Amino acid sequence: MLATVAAAALTVTTVTASAAAPARAAACTGYVGLTFDDGPSGNTTKLLDVLRHNGLRATMFNVGRSAAANPSLVRAQVAAGMWVANHSYTHPHLTQLSQAQIDSEISRTQQAIANAGGGTPKLFRPPYGETNATVRSVAARYGLTEIIWDVDSQDWNGVSTDAIVRSAARLTNGQIILMHDGPANTVAAIPRIAQGLASRGLCAGTISPQTGRAVAPT
Repeated sequence: MLATVAAAALTVTTVTASAAAPARAAACTGYVGLTFDDGPSGNTTKLLDVLRHNGLRATMFNVGRSAAANPSLVRAQVAAGMWVANHSYTHPHLTQLSQAQIDSEISRTQQAIANAGGGTPKLFRPPYGETNATVRSVAARYGLTEIIWDVDSQDWNGVSTDAIVRSAARLTNGQIILMHDGPANTVAAIPRIAQGLASRGLCAGTISPQTGRAVAPT
């Protein structure tokens, strides 16, 4: 009798658990790309904690010299489920540099991130979003897809937490938002960004190197 009851309970538990998983997946009617530039920094650990606590994954566009100086933070980004990408080595205005200088900025960052345990980046964001044919061709030489953004949170400009949340509310399926690793207001906005996305059936996705759009994580 006890064995029968136990078996029945196990069956109910199994059915309940398997039913819950598809329901969670079905809640994502679209995906957006959350991106954070200019890390890793002294704020990275706090940023990763709040992202993880709110069930969000993001693409971290790291500056090469910061990655080289803080390899443990790059590893922490990966351990937290984030994707690590290339944001140049010294954050210069790339369009004002020679092709050789651009090559150095991109190649040294690829190496710094790989050495730090971040893997080999597939995505590249030029500092300030400034690009031209030379920048794109050098990036392509390293197998990188250039990623700009659809929505600028303006967090680099000292805007309020409310303003950052409002910016994220404009995101639609496939779009990408620019945020930064350092601002305290950005960290404060993340729980509300997570709630807002969930209320609209949007989930945090990865950025496809093929299309440059946010897609379901694989």
